[in-house]
Amino acid sequence: MSGQSTQQRKPDTSPRKIAPDRLAHIVYKTADKNRLMDWYGTVLNAHIVFQNDFIGFLTYDDEHHRIAFIQIPGLEPDNGKSTGLHHVAFTYATLDDLISNYERLRDAGVRPSHCVNHGPTTSMYYRDPDGNSVELQIDNFDSNDEVDTWFRSGEFAENPIGVDFEPDDLAAKFRNGIPDAELKKRPNIGPRGLPNRK
Repeated sequence: MSGQSTQQRKPDTSPRKIAPDRLAHIVYKTADKNRLMDWYGTVLNAHIVFQNDFIGFLTYDDEHHRIAFIQIPGLEPDNGKSTGLHHVAFTYATLDDLISNYERLRDAGVRPSHCVNHGPTTSMYYRDPDGNSVELQIDNFDSNDEVDTWFRSGEFAENPIGVDFEPDDLAAKFRNGIPDAELKKRPNIGPRGLPNRK
């Protein structure tokens, strides 16, 4: 036995909010790991950290892995008729980044399934090769307080989905110098119900 004493740790009973520090990673199960890794590598400009026959890891920043893929033979693509994860979203720092990434993917033959200005975000949705939905977005407001104020304005309650847009039109307006704030402001089109999308 060493001469060092150990101090017992007592449970934290303070009223502070204990929450995760950050979202670490997403893991997909798939019957074709390599195809999914290629797609996410292209879409997110991510690189392979590790892979073997069973599992693969990608990252696009300083996290050791952001997305993992587990190879499970015999799985079928999502048909949209079961419970589970609806989509995963990735936020870009600027409208320029979002549009430049859209143009890069478009030129590589990868197009969004639909694009929506939700109000809080301008979003482009893609389908991966297994049918999973991936949202690439930017924040439209400078702070969460501004988003909260907008939520309370009644506009979101009237139209909780948003306003569809054509990404090539948005890109052309951006390249022609229309200010970001004008492009990110959601038009008010009145009431809109839930879309009939999987």
